This record gives sequence, structure tokens and C-alpha cells, in this order.
Amino acid sequence: MYLGGLCFITDRKACDLTSKEMADIALRAGVRWLQYREKNNSRRKTYEEALRLKKMAEKFNAVFIVNDHTDIAIAVNADGVHLGQEDMPLKEARKILGKEKIIGISTHTIEQAAEAETGGADYIGFGPIFKTGTKDTGEPKGIAMLKEIKRSVKIPVVAIGGINRGNIISVLDSGADAVAIASAILKGDICDNIACFLKMTRNRQ
Repeated sequence: MYLGGLCFITDRKACDLTSKEMADIALRAGVRWLQYREKNNSRRKTYEEALRLKKMAEKFNAVFIVNDHTDIAIAVNADGVHLGQEDMPLKEARKILGKEKIIGISTHTIEQAAEAETGGADYIGFGPIFKTGTKDTGEPKGIAMLKEIKRSVKIPVVAIGGINRGNIISVLDSGADAVAIASAILKGDICDNIACFLKMTRNRQ
């Protein structure tokens, strides 16, 4: 399964849309990698939303990843799960999901990236590349560190954090296999933003 280009992450803090509404717009606009991130719902509501989004993604032949929750990912038959450093260990998640599902790991250092690769992650998310208000993930790592990460691992590297129209080219030129974007898509004209980001990522593939 190809893991490149643009990954759209749902973020209800960035706009007034529901996760379903933003996912529908994104998929219709051409997004083919959807990551469902929800920090404030009950687990039951998170499951119900994930199930709806999985069915929507299937209609567009899009990859659907659930953030944080391995059990919910398997329950809705998502394509995989994306785990942070404080979530379930990669080894245990793989036991639950099996070899066929995708597991991505958020990393912030070269050591974490190497550990994720050795542990069998399918890709790593690395960041924040730039300053971001979406979530507190520490100081920006910058383009130089992103290049170093690319040299250090062989699995796909997804750059995340503060990526926008003004800096995405520098991220892609660094060798990132994909970019994960939330607020830069959701603030403003979503369809126009997606079209712009898709064009730029496709031109680098």
C-alpha cells in the first residue's frame, strides 16, 4: 500500500466542521490518505465516528488510519493505526493488528525513528518540522533534522507540524515521502487548499 503524498488529519479544533463533514470534503477533493484524530470524544463516539469515516474512505479507495486507538482501528477494520510515543507499544499493537495492517509511529528524534524502524513500523511521522499550534509536541525540529532522519531510516518518513503553502516545498525537497496536514487545510477554503497541496506533492513524486 502506497504511503506518500498528502495525509489529511481531521482536527475539530481547527474549524467548525464535524469530522464527518471535513472528511467528506477532503475525500471529494482528492485526498486518498485520511487520518482520524479525535482527542475529546468518548471512546464509544470515537468508535462510531471511525466506523463512519472508514466506510466513506472505502468509497474513494482511500487509506484510512485511526490515531492512537489500536482497538478501535481493528474494530472498524481500518487500514491501520498511528501511535504516539505514549500510546500502546508498537510490538503489542502489531500482535493485535497483524502483519497486514499499517502502523505508523510519531517520532521526534533519530533514536525514536531508528527504534520504530527496527520494531517493524511501516512509516514514521516526524516533527514538528515547524512551529505549530495544533498540539504541543515540543520545539520545531527543522529541515536539517528532517534530512538527517531521511538518511537514517529506510521506511517512509511523513513530515508533520506547521506545514503550509509557504514552506511545503522545502519539506518535500528535503526528501520527505509525505506530509501530514490539518490546520493549513482546514483554515480557509478547504477544497482550494487541498488542490494546492495535492498539486505540490504530486509534482515531487
